[in-house]
Parts: sequence; C-alpha cells; structure tokens
Amino acid sequence: MLLADQSIEYSRHGPSLSGGADATGRVSETFKTVQAAGNYRRGMTPQLSMIGLAVADLSRSFDIYRRLGFDLPADPGQEKHHEITLAGGLRVAWDTLEVIRSFSPEFTQGTGGPSMAFDCGTPEAVDAKFSELTEAGCAAESKPWDAFWGQRYAVVRDPDGHGIELFSALPG
Repeated sequence: MLLADQSIEYSRHGPSLSGGADATGRVSETFKTVQAAGNYRRGMTPQLSMIGLAVADLSRSFDIYRRLGFDLPADPGQEKHHEITLAGGLRVAWDTLEVIRSFSPEFTQGTGGPSMAFDCGTPEAVDAKFSELTEAGCAAESKPWDAFWGQRYAVVRDPDGHGIELFSALPG
C-alpha cells in the first residue's frame, strides 16, 4: 500500500518509491528503492504497529492499564475487542480469550513473552506505581531495586500474566 505522499517512479533501473522524505529531505529506511517491478512491498522494512494482549477480563485489564496512563473506558460493556492508538501511532489491542479461541481453538495463555516498559520519571514514582499495581491485583515479579545499569527497576505481571516493567533513571 502506498501512502498519500508516495508514488512509484519508473526508470531504466526499475521502479522505486518516491515520497516519505522528512523535512531535511532524508528518506527513512521504510522507503527503500526496489530492484524489480512488483517487488516494492518486499523493500519495506516491517514496522511495529500494534501490541496485542489476550485477556480473560477486559474490565480488570483496563483497570490496570488506566493506572499506567492509557485512555480506556471504565466499563467495556459487551466489548470483546478494544484498540487504542498511542501518541506515536503504536496501537495496543485487547482481545478476550473467547475472541482468540474463535480463530485459534487450541490457544492457551502462557507466561513470559514480551513486556511493556514504562518510564515512571523518578525512582520514587517507580516504587509508588509498583505498590499501586500490586495492590490492584498485579503479581510482583521483581520488587523495585537500583539496577547496575543505572535505573530504578521493577517488574509486575498483570492479571493475565503480561509483563509490565517500571523504570526510571537513577540520579547522578
């Protein structure tokens, strides 16, 4: 798919994408020149577009992620899928286990996998957010500590087992 400011230009060297330049005229890696006709999609670098969470209870999950600053409804009603777009364009989606199993009947929730990491701004805020989330039902995986890489760092698991990392740079 082409973006509104793009077109395919043809020359004796084959097709290439035009557009996609920033204010300085540089073209991002997404808009690489392609080598053969019809091959322009394979020249695009994949972009992270969405994080999907499989959850048992949307209301319970929304409560946790509202505490992390996500704009989510207090009551999802009968919703079984919900999606938001963050300021930078990344989407976060929640699907109930019922929805996931409608197209993947053998699906079972696991542990581990990717985590979302949140910069809390200050070391004290890491401690406060850790307490708030564990009191709200998250499981403590790693209590706040001053990590050797220069951050106050903690990890909790939301009620569905998804990792939530909390961090802030240490002073000095």
